[in-house]
Amino acid sequence: MTSPVLQKPSIPKESYVLLDNVSWEQLEQLDVNLSGTGARLIYLDGILEIMSPLSDDHEDSKSTLSLLLEAFMRAKKIRFYVRGSATLGKKENNTRREPDESYNLQTKKPIPDLVLEITVTSGGINKLEIYKRLGVAEVWFWEDGLLSVYVLDADEYQQVNQSHLLPDLDLELLAKYSRMSDQFDAVNEYTELISTEK
Repeated sequence: MTSPVLQKPSIPKESYVLLDNVSWEQLEQLDVNLSGTGARLIYLDGILEIMSPLSDDHEDSKSTLSLLLEAFMRAKKIRFYVRGSATLGKKENNTRREPDESYNLQTKKPIPDLVLEITVTSGGINKLEIYKRLGVAEVWFWEDGLLSVYVLDADEYQQVNQSHLLPDLDLELLAKYSRMSDQFDAVNEYTELISTEK
């Protein structure tokens, strides 16, 4: 069994490290050893990214975006199931990832239809490759208050301007309210606005 090789992040002072040549068994052991530390593990084809515990800014942004999205789906009477950050992936496809937030639309399924990723650091493992192997229909990246939406089409992700799962959702408006400093006011104002739309 080869030993994992530590790689330096591509950008100094990032909040993650990369290990190369990590077996699935080593991943599982590290998962046990790091339990309770808040570290998050991302795995793809023998490369392991260990992220430090999530910052308050990350969690605030994730919560605000999630609440706004859920307010939209409730207002439009779209049935959804919050899957949270349950670990996805398995040994057979050499992937593992805990999304920041995830949803099933209409019915519960083993794989989420929609994943939200809050990006506060760049670099690391290609998360889209993990989600592609899992068959996640849409992945949304929120970074600095801007949303980038990727739709799985013919086994490849395409960046699009409009969600295919939620075609009536104004993404720019959602992003605008996600940037508001006060979460309570943002969700209330957004809910009132979309409730009056016809």
